[in-house]
Amino acid sequence: MSDLKIKVRGLKKAFGPKQVLNGVDLDVPRGQSLVVIGGSGSGKSVLIKCILGLVEPDAGSIEIDGEETVGIPAAKREEIMRKFGMLFQGAALFDSLPVWENVGFGLIAGRGMNRKAAKEVALRKLAAVGLGPEVGELVPSELSGGMQKRVALARAIAAEPEIIFFDEPTTGLDPIMAQVINELIVKCVKSLGATALSITHDMHSLRAIADRAAMIYEGRIIWSGDAREIDRCGNDFVDQFVQGRAEGPIRMPVRPL
Repeated sequence: MSDLKIKVRGLKKAFGPKQVLNGVDLDVPRGQSLVVIGGSGSGKSVLIKCILGLVEPDAGSIEIDGEETVGIPAAKREEIMRKFGMLFQGAALFDSLPVWENVGFGLIAGRGMNRKAAKEVALRKLAAVGLGPEVGELVPSELSGGMQKRVALARAIAAEPEIIFFDEPTTGLDPIMAQVINELIVKCVKSLGATALSITHDMHSLRAIADRAAMIYEGRIIWSGDAREIDRCGNDFVDQFVQGRAEGPIRMPVRPL
């Protein structure tokens, strides 16, 4: 068995004249947490959507557990999707459903589990992210932003997936709650023995949750390595991004004043 859970090679995707991914190569080791950093519009979200199968790439290869997933039949795609869990950037909870049903939605709608059993699983997963059973009866509008993120994390791990994707997991949270979410992510991923792939521009989050890191710029991975080495990787683009400097090789597409 390969040490790679996800292997991406030569991935390309354009939308009209805009080339978003321009030959991405990326390795996600089995059982590790990889965080991809990059600025707005660098291709982070499109990369994850391609791996999830939500966007069809124009060229390239995406292997999950050694199996090619680009261009596979719908039935095979559904089988692959069962390995995935996802925490969306805005939590993406269903406003009309109680919290427990949000957490158990994939179990009920996707796996045919009966509602009683799904609720039991949902309450266990809520407990795993520090939320009591009373929260399960609330609706998302009654929750703070931090609680909504916890519910979204509980949903992401409800089916005990092999691979969990995190899309900007701490966006919109205050620093304390962001650290709470980071610690919960580490706890939940390790307890499942899962592989994690995250995208973020939050360096605090990267330092908290990543085993490995990579940076995407202009549709390519320009550096990857041990997350602990990111501050001394010797790449000028990475250094500018990590330090948050306006001056450097990365030029923001804005007009001068």
